[in-house]
Parts: sequence; C-alpha cells; structure tokens
Amino acid sequence: MPKIRHDLFYLNHFEKYGPTPKGVGWNSLKNQQIRFAKLLEALPKDLSDATIVDAGCGFGDLYLYLKRHDRLPKSYIGIETLEPFAKIAHKRTARRIVCADILQDPLPQADYYLISGVLNTLTKFETYLFLYRCYAHADKGVVFNCLYGDKESNVYNYIDENDLFIMIKKLGAKIFYRTSGYIKNDLTVGICAQSLG
Repeated sequence: MPKIRHDLFYLNHFEKYGPTPKGVGWNSLKNQQIRFAKLLEALPKDLSDATIVDAGCGFGDLYLYLKRHDRLPKSYIGIETLEPFAKIAHKRTARRIVCADILQDPLPQADYYLISGVLNTLTKFETYLFLYRCYAHADKGVVFNCLYGDKESNVYNYIDENDLFIMIKKLGAKIFYRTSGYIKNDLTVGICAQSLG
C-alpha cells in the first residue's frame, strides 16, 4: 500500500509552487541540479549517439539541464504520469513526452533510462517494479537516485542499501556506478546487464 497518493502529492506541490523544482517535490533548485550532475557522471561524456528516456520527467528539467551543459543525446523521450506536467514538459523541451504509468504501461526501448527523484515516494515493491521495467527497456543501463538509510517517513521511501543491492541482484544486473555523500541520505546508482561488462 503506498504511503501517499502520488498524484495528489505532486499536484499539491504544483499548485503551491508552479513549474519549478519545488513544484515536483525537490526542496531546492541546487539539490535538483546536484542530483542531475550525479546521474550524468555515470554516462559517457559524448551522448550524441545515445537514446535516453527520462522516467518521471516532471517539467522536463533534466532535458534542459542536458541542453545547458552541451550533453544532448541523439534522442530524448520523457515519460510522465501526470498530464499537466507532461504538457509543460513538451512545451519546454519540444521533445517527445509520453503520458504513461511506468509501472504498467508500454515503454519505449532506449540506451539509457534515467530516474531522478521518482523512487522517493514509491513503496519497496513499486521501487523494484519501476527499476525492473526500466531495466527491461534499457539496452545499456539505468541510472537512478534514491533516498537510502533506515530513516522512517510518512511520505518518503528510504531504501536500505542491502535491500537495494538484493533488488539489483534479482534483476540480474551489476552496478557500474555508485556514489553517495553529496546530499545526506541520497544515493546514485548505475546498473547494467552483466554481459555489458
């Protein structure tokens, strides 16, 4: 059972803060961008031949970050559950934004799936399913951030690191990137198929 209604959580933030980092639940633009930077550390410097899916793209902020830092991929697709957010993301990025539920709807195939912040309000089972579905549609890897530790919250999902590594092992994946300590209780991980070396 989810701790919260995801749609209400994000729509309430949107109503209060508009299409800003706080409008998608981040506590600041700085923290949002630090997390984006950590995601991109896991990827090749040159993304001009890469296809990327931004899973839970919100207002398209990750695409705009890629653009500002001259890291645009060959193809970018955003996936967003909430239609108002998807419309804003499309308007801001002029890229393909799919309004879909990653836990159950058909997903596009891509080199990389990037996930920033989305796992923070999912249950443990939903987190595993989310990662599983993204991993199944990523040819080269999935890079995600999450909250970790044994902290209890009525809203946020703090993942025990051992549980996370068990999830990754169950996927048949291996970790090719891992970093923490840049923001308290935040972890960024890149996973890929064992065969990709």
